[in-house]
Amino acid sequence: MLKRIHHAAIICSDYEASKRFYTECLGLRILAENYRQERNSYKLDLALPDGTQVELFSFPGAPERPSYPEARGLRHLAFEVDDVDECKKKLESMGIAVEAIRLDDYTNKRFVFFADPDGLPLELYEQRVQNAGC
Repeated sequence: MLKRIHHAAIICSDYEASKRFYTECLGLRILAENYRQERNSYKLDLALPDGTQVELFSFPGAPERPSYPEARGLRHLAFEVDDVDECKKKLESMGIAVEAIRLDDYTNKRFVFFADPDGLPLELYEQRVQNAGC
């Protein structure tokens, strides 16, 4: 029986830039960092506060991911936040381009898209709780 998503794996083109983005900009906590010499590759295990993990990989020569127009496969990775406005302002203050805030037609929840250093679409999805941040 499936219980929840344990992790999402991302392959990046610039390991140090992506590591900074996911840890410093998004605030994910480093669980483990390993260099695999036989693959000339890093594997960085990151965690969100609820224990959900993101695995960040570097593979030399990995092909670019087709994104636009929308390609088959994973469309985007969404993170739950308490306040989309606050998080959007914080990302923009770090020089990260963020799209306009939208409203989900079905749930009436607010969300916004931005991208990681490789253009992977990321979403902030609001679950508003009073006096809480991102």
